[in-house]
Amino acid sequence: MIAEKVEEYAFGGLVAAVGVFTLVDASAIAVRDDNAVGPRAFPYLVGAMLVLTGIATIVATARGKLGRAEESEDVDESVRTDWVTVGKLVAVLVAHLVLIDVAGWPVAAALLFFGAAWALGATWWRALVVAVVLALVVQVVFASGLGLSLPAGIFEGVPLLDG
Repeated sequence: MIAEKVEEYAFGGLVAAVGVFTLVDASAIAVRDDNAVGPRAFPYLVGAMLVLTGIATIVATARGKLGRAEESEDVDESVRTDWVTVGKLVAVLVAHLVLIDVAGWPVAAALLFFGAAWALGATWWRALVVAVVLALVVQVVFASGLGLSLPAGIFEGVPLLDG
């Protein structure tokens, strides 16, 4: 019983600490204009919610409201880790990180979305179509809708895609 309380306190403290870190780190974000909501708003919101959630967890634990321990997990322990799939996912993520600066967000994101879906067993042509559409939608929303600049790469100068 005491071990569970320590774990709950540690979890609440860790969540609150991550929230404090987020708030401190968000204050270092450069802001061009103070009139708009700006890029600090969302990190401040997330940081504040993390701090409040951590404190609420600590208070609930102090009042004796502990999380129920599960009797067992729904996991088949005889199934081995599929290292080929893990390797594909790592390779796609590394390729995404390398390609962001070289080819731009739309190409890198399309590769990431397609590669992750393909590695997890999706039909390749459907995954490719969805990945390209999703990457372009994210680029347009960030560049044109939010005014935030994701690297356009090969789409530099293309209206709607170049933030």
